[in-house]
Amino acid sequence: MIYKSIGIFLGIVCIAYSKNTLPSMPVSTFSIIARDSETNELGVAVQSKFIAVGSVVPYAIAGVGAVASQAWGNVQYGPVGLKLLSQDKKAEQVVDFLIKADPLQKHRQVAIINKDGNTSNHTGTECLNWAGARTGKDFSVQGNLLTGPEVVEAMAKSFQKSSGFLAERLIEALRAGQAAGGDKRGMQSAALLVVKENWGYGGLNDRFRDLRVDEHSNPIEELNRIYKIHRKTFPRPDQYVKP
Repeated sequence: MIYKSIGIFLGIVCIAYSKNTLPSMPVSTFSIIARDSETNELGVAVQSKFIAVGSVVPYAIAGVGAVASQAWGNVQYGPVGLKLLSQDKKAEQVVDFLIKADPLQKHRQVAIINKDGNTSNHTGTECLNWAGARTGKDFSVQGNLLTGPEVVEAMAKSFQKSSGFLAERLIEALRAGQAAGGDKRGMQSAALLVVKENWGYGGLNDRFRDLRVDEHSNPIEELNRIYKIHRKTFPRPDQYVKP
């Protein structure tokens, strides 16, 4: 395998030679990665009975792709996966590269979407039950330690039937997953990351929506409340009307 970047090579080496131990606590959660085919926004939304899940699971770069790394998550999957996507690798190629390099692959869950909406995911055989994923056009939903497959099925159905802003569709998918049972342990934190080139603050970066609820009794609804304030303060640039 030939790498076009020293950074990618070092990242893969880091994954392959990481300590053969797991963190003390898994990121047992449910998430969705998706693309808006009209605006080319890419996004990740996640909820978990885990403190500050937004600091571990979601990764995205506009015009490149998005990654959700969870279960006994490997935080190298985000940056290395995005570097590989930037070289026009297919999502399934990237997942294959990451998993094959990881000695703890049986404990990992990861989902990847590229700039064209091509998706792929992996759920290790030793992820906590119930664990699995569902995919469709421009999205992938996945989770582990869930009440059952109905959680990801409800999320997939929600995204497929919804319309409107990507951020709102992602939050609605989380709501559907929670209504179907969610994380067996309950709720604690949630996060939303949506990227689009030049849609970030001042038009100087791609972080259009980067919102986190690190500790709350109802994190999805709190995330939605914060999102509404953020949307009012920072409307979509292509729909902004000067007073």
